[in-house]
Parts: sequence; structure tokens; C-alpha cells
Amino acid sequence: MNKPSEQFAYVLRIYPSEVDRVEEALESNEVIIGWSEAIGLNNKGLSWEEFREIVHQACCADHPNYRKSGGAAGNLWRFILEMKIGDLVVVPHWSKFYVAEVIGDAYYNDNKVEEDSAWRRPVKWLNNKNPIPRSSARIALISRMKAYQTCVYAEDLVDEIQELLKLSAEGNKPTFHEDLRQRLIEQVILEINSGRIESNGFERLIGSLLESMGAKDIQIRHGIYDKGADIICNLNILNKFNFILGVQAKHYTPEPPVERGAIEQLVSGMVAESADLGWVVTSGTYSNDAKSYANQMREEGYNIQLIDGEELATMIIESGLSISS
Repeated sequence: MNKPSEQFAYVLRIYPSEVDRVEEALESNEVIIGWSEAIGLNNKGLSWEEFREIVHQACCADHPNYRKSGGAAGNLWRFILEMKIGDLVVVPHWSKFYVAEVIGDAYYNDNKVEEDSAWRRPVKWLNNKNPIPRSSARIALISRMKAYQTCVYAEDLVDEIQELLKLSAEGNKPTFHEDLRQRLIEQVILEINSGRIESNGFERLIGSLLESMGAKDIQIRHGIYDKGADIICNLNILNKFNFILGVQAKHYTPEPPVERGAIEQLVSGMVAESADLGWVVTSGTYSNDAKSYANQMREEGYNIQLIDGEELATMIIESGLSISS
């Protein structure tokens, strides 16, 4: 499949109201999004402010500000007004993902309101509706598929998505690449957790990683300057969007699961620093309570990502970053 001119891509979680509807989407040849209480959104004459207000009144009228409704409106705006025919949609599903090509405009199905799956788009499922293992993808796509937002941009990943489709169609599995990467990931995790990183070395490691990703004005905060975020920087995404990123870094030896308090610290830091995005980064794992609280904060409109040891190691490998402390 050749890449059409101006082809974009999106990652879409088909999980409205916390219900997995991927199988339904495959069967109906559609992609689906929630927030069905909001109607009239496919009017292309709406301004962003008008669009957001409809979503706010329909879904978040009891909230005093637009933090929560702004996030919901952003997902819907991308799905309804920005997606276009010919664009690719990556749909994560557990350890695999599906890819579809958009073939029609968004529409509202009145019969699906009670299921919170009224907003839909017709698609052609590629790869004969067969899923592709997540492990076949590089870290950028894997990370994008982990994003909590329902519908996120992936236009910078179109070539990789096309290559994965080609490999899958040919029946090729990049076994050597996967095996080598997994061994490197394990080695990086071992090095980070070996205890040889000096005081504040973990924060500097993350700062170097962010620099390799193009972040600017990276500041590592200590003492009275630490308001809940250990690192603050400016991060540009897709050469279009500039965000303030706050990072809470958690490195222990031995490494216990990161608890809810780290997310609470990050949220405080995001508020204090007016950060748009927040990361908690660990070389280990997260407790169930921490994951649950992060989800709760996302529902409140905080754009938070939890990066565990395996994802951190993969980011280090694919950025070509040295792991010296």
C-alpha cells in the first residue's frame, strides 16, 4: 500500500465507558469513540471554543473549569473533524494492535447512545483484520499506544506503520531484531539497577534522554526548587505542539513498586509549574494503587504517563543514549 499524499495516522483506544469494543469495531468495519452525550459535533463550521462548550455542557457541566472537558473535546475533535479519508488508525488491543484505513466521515448512530458508542467512522481494516504484535513496533509507536488519551496523533509514525503492515503481509517476523532488543533492554535495566548510579544520577540520565528526544530548557530541580516535579523541560511534538513537561523520577535499589504518592507529587508539580504533560519514570514497576490513581487524575484532565523500567530501557536504546551515570 503506497502512502497517499498528506496521509496522517492516529492511535485510537476503542474503550468507551471502559468497555472493550474492538471486536465489535472489527465486525462492523468501523472505528468507535465515546462521549455520546455530546451531539452536533460533526458541524465543520464549529470553532474550537464552540466545539469544546458543547462537550463541556454535555459531559462535564458540573466541573468548574475546562480541564476535563478540554481533554474529552480534544479526542473528539481529532476523531470527528481532523481525521480524513485515507488516514491510518492504529487500534491497540492487549499485546497486539490492528490497523485500519479511514474510508468515510464521522457520523452519529442514535441506536448506540446507551452503549456510549454513538460516534463512529467507517474504515477498511488492513492486514486482513489480523493483529500485529506490539513487540514488532519501535518504542515511539509502543509509547504512543500506551497513551491514556483516547485519540492521539501518530502522523510521524506513518512510515513505520506501513513497514509493519508490509512485514506482516509478507509473513516476516523480525525475530532477530526482537530478540536482540529484548536482550539489550534487560541489560540496560540491570545496569540502571546495579546501584552504580550516583546521587541524582537517575534524574540526569532522564534529562539526557529528554535532550536526545529534542527537549529544550531542561531543568533538574532539587531542594526548595522541587515543587513536585524533579525535571521540567519544553518538549516539542511533531514540530507542531510545544508543551511543558514535568517529570517525577523514582529510582531505588532494590526497586519496589512505585506507589500512589509519586503521582500525587507529580500532580502538585504540574500545577506549580503549569505543566501540560507529566511523566513518572521508574526503572521498576507501579503498584495497582498507583495505576488506579493515575487513571483517576487523567479523568480529571491531567495528561500523565507512567513509564516503567522496560519502557525506559527501550527509550534509551532507541535514542542511542549512553547509559553511563
